[in-house]
Amino acid sequence: MTALRRIQKELQDITNRPLDGISVEPEADNLLVWKCSVKGSSDSPYKNGTFHFKIELPMNFPFKAPSVTFLTKIYHPGINEEGHICVPILRDEWKPSVTLSTVLAVIQEKVNNPSPDDPFEPEIAALLKNDKAKFLATAREYTKRHAM
Repeated sequence: MTALRRIQKELQDITNRPLDGISVEPEADNLLVWKCSVKGSSDSPYKNGTFHFKIELPMNFPFKAPSVTFLTKIYHPGINEEGHICVPILRDEWKPSVTLSTVLAVIQEKVNNPSPDDPFEPEIAALLKNDKAKFLATAREYTKRHAM
């Protein structure tokens, strides 16, 4: 019960103060599953792309972190082939005080600012580090093919 109250409050906060470039919609029959999307920023290789992802909230939320899975393919060093995103706030840095607005902002930041540090996809990270032009071209191509 506590989890559902907290989730309803957080959803209300997100509705009242939406994050630019992010959409959130809970499933009609399950408040623990949110269908979300993030738009690529104009200064990223994901420009004009819309990337869909799902947030699944555990029954013991906020004591356990939500899981995030990207449904749209993205060429990114921090998001693997299965759609899992590598962000510390969803792993070892999770605290019950972290809000879902913060989680969404961190996801948006991670998507739009690919970094070779702490990668989920080492080969993509190596390409970003060693041949940035090729990485950017490949990321743009994936965006055109899968996110537009």
